[in-house]
Amino acid sequence: MDLILASQSPRRAELLRNAGFRFQARVRRVEEVRRTAEAPQDYAMRLARDKANASWEGGDEIVLGADTIVVLGDSVMEKPADAEDARAMLTALSGRQHSVITGICLLHPHGEIVDCDSTRVWFSDLEPGEIGGYIASGEPMDKAGAYAIQGLASKFIERIEGCYFNVMGLPVPRVYRHWKRLHSASR
Repeated sequence: MDLILASQSPRRAELLRNAGFRFQARVRRVEEVRRTAEAPQDYAMRLARDKANASWEGGDEIVLGADTIVVLGDSVMEKPADAEDARAMLTALSGRQHSVITGICLLHPHGEIVDCDSTRVWFSDLEPGEIGGYIASGEPMDKAGAYAIQGLASKFIERIEGCYFNVMGLPVPRVYRHWKRLHSASR
């Protein structure tokens, strides 16, 4: 079975390659709008399913869709719209704990596996100059919650509880567990 990554994220591709997956990317646009009263976990899993379905072409392929969001209290933080949005997100995260949720969907010839992972992340207190310097680097602009744990923002993270790779955008151990189950079932 061929693995298709329904994502243009270079981080997801890197994580899969580093874990030894052979795959190709196929991306089709999906509207990413949270429904009224939709729980964050349900939202992330729905988007993962939508992305997998949009990229599905049939046959023996397995399509992996994923979506990562940052949740602070009742607020869902996706990618910032602009520098001011990034500043607002980073200011809100400063000195607080939040959750990173990644929904995954493995769409295959006999159905789908939809799951998610959640990691708790603690940010240190950030000064306005630190936030401004980080935004000026450009790194936060295409990241959920306006930060990359594996990049320049690594110095802002006090600790995490859960899967580090999930915070990067793909809970690799969870994906592998489902992938292995699919391969065992196809033998």
